[in-house]
Amino acid sequence: MTDPTSDRGVETAGFETAAVHAGQAFDPTTGAVIPPVHFSTTYAQDGIGGLRQGYEYGRSGNPTRTALEAQLAALEGAAHALSFASGLAAEDALLRAVLKPGDEVLLGNDVYGGTYRLIARVLGAWGIGIRVVDMSDLDQVRAALEERPARIVWVETPSNPLLRITDIAGLARLGHDAGALVVVDNTFASPALQQPLTLGADVVVHSTTKYLGGHSDVVGGALVLNDDALYDQAKFLQFAVGAVSGPLDAWLTTRGIKTLALRMQRHTENAQAIAEFLDAHDSVARVYYPGLASHPGHELASRQMSGFGGIVSIALADAASARRFAESTRLFQLAESLGGVESLMNHPDEMTHASVRGTELAVPPEVVRLSVGIETAADLIADLDQALAALGR
Repeated sequence: MTDPTSDRGVETAGFETAAVHAGQAFDPTTGAVIPPVHFSTTYAQDGIGGLRQGYEYGRSGNPTRTALEAQLAALEGAAHALSFASGLAAEDALLRAVLKPGDEVLLGNDVYGGTYRLIARVLGAWGIGIRVVDMSDLDQVRAALEERPARIVWVETPSNPLLRITDIAGLARLGHDAGALVVVDNTFASPALQQPLTLGADVVVHSTTKYLGGHSDVVGGALVLNDDALYDQAKFLQFAVGAVSGPLDAWLTTRGIKTLALRMQRHTENAQAIAEFLDAHDSVARVYYPGLASHPGHELASRQMSGFGGIVSIALADAASARRFAESTRLFQLAESLGGVESLMNHPDEMTHASVRGTELAVPPEVVRLSVGIETAADLIADLDQALAALGR
């Protein structure tokens, strides 16, 4: 790939360096170190068709969005990236670029409910089929692909919300042998902890709303890939359908990415401490966190990730306990989403995954998902401790 900072002689071998500098050349007019936000909807032409650096209209291209896309590609070690108005908009563009009526998607059985809803309820009416398997069990994946082909194999790892770990390299081999495109939703890990393209995946999907933006103040999504033809198809849909990220949204996401490595380190440290605390607590029936040696995917996660991430899920005694616990914390705020600097509490069955109730993706109602922020770990543990204590009263 072309080094997006090579015009300044910046070495981007290091992840942290790329996060700060990729696509971020200073403003040539003023020397401003932070590139300006380009709000213009249209661009003057040097005669009909004489576009300056390819910019014509805000939907087809914007310099602030271009800078973010260069940054995203650099983080995943990719040739291309596209930025969208939301994670689901990115997913929709990819699915429309690849699929035609009659095609099937082989989907993991523990993914974001919105992904399942998009494929099953929106694209299903267009003739797209969906099958669900446990992607962490490659024998199940192999059997499903041998039964009949799938055009796309789609996985989240770590998964949402049960933190299953899938062997990306192994999945890529199975998918490619069956002629399928292998797509990895890398939202939970972020490129700071995991880079699926280097393990054989074809496309990486992100909700940039989460760890990439990192401050719960901007919604966005991205596709990252190496295939030139698929990039051209997805870029056409980005333009033709128009679900692009606005300039301020792109700038806010870029701002967040610059501290991604530091934030992910703190998220992971806090999550590990909290997982260990919860694992030893009598009121907690089970802890889902790949950083625990007892987690079935611990060894695999240790090999394919550089850290275990900031999401911890737990199972309590029953649904009533889960609901009461989720509503009893003080620092952990009860809210949708994840990946911000602040800690959030979520009851998936009634919140993020309500759309998959009654399906193979249904989340047990006794499960609660914690998005562990970057606050002082002792304060977060104390908050969880008092909420668990309240269950016994």
